[in-house]
Amino acid sequence: MNNEIIENKIFDQERALYGSHDLTVRSCSFDGPADGESAFKECGNIAVEDCFFNLRYPFWHTHGLSVRRSEMTELCRAALWYSDQIDIKDTKLHAIKALRECRDVSLTGCDIISPEFGWSSCNVMMRGCTAESEYFFMRGENLHFSHVQFKGKYSFQYVKDGSFEHCAFDTKDAFWHSENITVTDSVVKGEYLAWYSQNLTLIRCKIIGTQPLCYCKGLRLIDCKMIDTDLAFEKSEVEASILTPIDSVKNPLSGTIAAPAVGKVIIDDPDATGKIILRRAGESGSVFHRGITEIGA
Repeated sequence: MNNEIIENKIFDQERALYGSHDLTVRSCSFDGPADGESAFKECGNIAVEDCFFNLRYPFWHTHGLSVRRSEMTELCRAALWYSDQIDIKDTKLHAIKALRECRDVSLTGCDIISPEFGWSSCNVMMRGCTAESEYFFMRGENLHFSHVQFKGKYSFQYVKDGSFEHCAFDTKDAFWHSENITVTDSVVKGEYLAWYSQNLTLIRCKIIGTQPLCYCKGLRLIDCKMIDTDLAFEKSEVEASILTPIDSVKNPLSGTIAAPAVGKVIIDDPDATGKIILRRAGESGSVFHRGITEIGA
């Protein structure tokens, strides 16, 4: 079946294109005095190109959606909910709570400014996007990001199964309670990184900020840099190779932390058995355990 094409129209009524299928909408505006909601509710196989959205809830229960070079304003709140098979490119997603409980989503080259974006969504690929949000992708699953720049608070809490490559995150409380996450060649700046995470791996990352990586299980750091990181690794099960000095380490629960220097080692918990090795990669050095220095790695 050939797609119907709608071009250069203005829609402001309630459920303007409700239940539509196999439809291309081009250079249209969803805005106006009628202030209608849910323009594409219960739709399928919809292509949107060069459109403007300024009304609420446009894509709910939509199955098969392509969006190109379009804009969703902050008044277009809760834009994509309960939908799947979504491919969005070169689009402004400024709608509040723009993406929720969706699956099989691809986002490329998008500008995202949206509090509570991505909650409970799964199978999401994001490439070359910028984003500002709070509670970004909370409870997301199977997330794969590359070349994403993010700024905001409380990102990626409770996420499961994901990979992040060549990203830059300026965010407080990132990856809390996360599970099975790998972050590679990325910068993560902010306070209290990844507390209570399980099976988090950081590879060649730069980590900036106070009290990172505490209360973690199965934590691994491979050739990472740590800047302005004090009271790190408290109560964590950790294996870490660090290329820069660490300001301070407190009560690592178990494992080994190798670094060229540690400003202060705090061991005041009898259950903390983690070791700190002062060395460059591949070299032997001094081993700190419970605040006691032993010579030889």
